[in-house]
Amino acid sequence: MMPAMSGIQDLSGAEIAAKYSAGVLSPVEVTRACLARIAGCETRINAMYRIDRDKALAQASASEARWRAGNPLSPLDGVPLTIKENINTKGDPAPIGTAANADLPPAAEDAPPAARCREAGCVVLGKTTMPDYGMLSSGLSSMHGITRNPWRLERNTSGSSSGAGAAAAAGYAPLHIGTDIGGSVRLPAAHCGVFALKPSLGRVPVYPPYMGRVAGPMTRTVADAALLLNALSRPDARDFMSLPCASVDYSGGLDSIEAKGLRIGFLPDMRVGLPVHPEVRAASQSAARALEHAGAVVEELGSFLTADMLDGMCRFFEARSHNDLVALAPERRAKVLPFINEWCTWRAKSFTGAEVMAAYTQVMLMREAAVKTCQPYDFVISPTSPILPYEAELPCPGNDPHDALPHIAFTVAWNMSEQPAASLNWSFSADGLPIGVQVIGRRFDDLGVLKLSRLLEKLRPAQKAWPELA
Repeated sequence: MMPAMSGIQDLSGAEIAAKYSAGVLSPVEVTRACLARIAGCETRINAMYRIDRDKALAQASASEARWRAGNPLSPLDGVPLTIKENINTKGDPAPIGTAANADLPPAAEDAPPAARCREAGCVVLGKTTMPDYGMLSSGLSSMHGITRNPWRLERNTSGSSSGAGAAAAAGYAPLHIGTDIGGSVRLPAAHCGVFALKPSLGRVPVYPPYMGRVAGPMTRTVADAALLLNALSRPDARDFMSLPCASVDYSGGLDSIEAKGLRIGFLPDMRVGLPVHPEVRAASQSAARALEHAGAVVEELGSFLTADMLDGMCRFFEARSHNDLVALAPERRAKVLPFINEWCTWRAKSFTGAEVMAAYTQVMLMREAAVKTCQPYDFVISPTSPILPYEAELPCPGNDPHDALPHIAFTVAWNMSEQPAASLNWSFSADGLPIGVQVIGRRFDDLGVLKLSRLLEKLRPAQKAWPELA
């Protein structure tokens, strides 16, 4: 377990809920503590797009009254959380990270994840930052500026749930919701030293739905992510891709899994995209050995991902984003981050229909290969990101708009294959930067991924104290 800093804002969501139930802590106290942490750190981190202090305190007061009356809406009633900017919250704009949308009107209704959190009684502190269109694994945005990594301010958070990852590491709240279409909760979790679950496609209803797009919890502990998933996975008819609602308590029995007898595939190197940093490789190998020593049967895997598959995925993303870009009026297009303009234009502007379909075919081949690779195993583990956190000011590692996504090779396939995947901090580099390992499950086995993540949480080396910035 991570050692906690002093202060009630550093309690886990589960600990807070237990203290509410016992009557020894109030939602107003916790909300005020979280708001104070944000005020003390935000000028240095820049993780928040909007902070709703008055609304949050009003929600906390209402929750406090419910707990006093013995009628909480859920175990998470009164627990503070943040929501990523692109998840609609009624009354707030959602510019999707780009200055081109700076004048968007407020959203008319809550998107499904926000609606479920309000129904559970969570206190919404505000919205977290993201890069333009969510199409960078970076903390750089034409709308929000630079979101910085709390472990080292000159380092990148990764993204696109950049603000959520930074906010979780800095202790802004115990619960955070991000979105992920190619690694966007797992990569910032890995670079910010927190836990994130990318659920199976459709496990958490979203709107609008899209191929590979999910919303997922980002927290400091596996148990908190499981508690939040209980709320987020409730049904919403707006998501036509959502799975049938399962009566599963994701927070129950997290400690029930045993390593003995588990078949684990260990995927140390995708062999496409960026090379794996030696310290990242060593961390993932350490996690594999820990499971083996605990009784699991661990088998090293070769890569299933080809350069054509990864390039097909990149071409598909470029074509999709180019369509969005050309639909903008010229004066709005000029406000988009120049890197994004170049990235989604340099070759997509001349794509033919046949080329786009060829790219899509590679995405489907990736999906098939990912599912096939996992079939002989209960779980697969790998690095989450091949690299350590890079420079905060850069839109991607290497700063090349013609090669903007070389670092998503370990994460993107599981979005397309619809499998659950999580990132858990395992250890730290020689100079103190977090290193995450990824846990991948078979399709729909979200509970299994949470259970194995919890086991790894118990097996991992001693963790550093959370960064103190206030």
